[in-house]
Amino acid sequence: MLVMLGGALGAAGRYWLGGWLLKRMGDGLPWGTLAANLAGSFLAGFIAIWLEQRGTAALPWRAFLVVGVLGALTTYSSLMLECLLLARGARSGVMLGYLAVTLVGGLSLVWLGAQLAHSLRAA
Repeated sequence: MLVMLGGALGAAGRYWLGGWLLKRMGDGLPWGTLAANLAGSFLAGFIAIWLEQRGTAALPWRAFLVVGVLGALTTYSSLMLECLLLARGARSGVMLGYLAVTLVGGLSLVWLGAQLAHSLRAA
């Protein structure tokens, strides 16, 4: 139930974020998916470390937040579909840049989130 509830919240958040960014930034790039994947990367790193030493008491929170909310908020399939559509629209350069920012940014942010959680845990 926790995963399903978190998933519903994450999916709704992704839908809202995508529409909000589309109105503000235009459709030159899939800004909603990019923002969701980057923010989700940071939050996954942070939450994983934050909950790490809380033992079995953290399992429901991990299921709700990481598997449910962040699992539905971030989306690999949308990233791949948007890359395909950009490439098919003769925008291969934009597609490669979008993919690079998503992958490098996501990896950097998951690491940064984990480091922040480590530093807060030590305090």
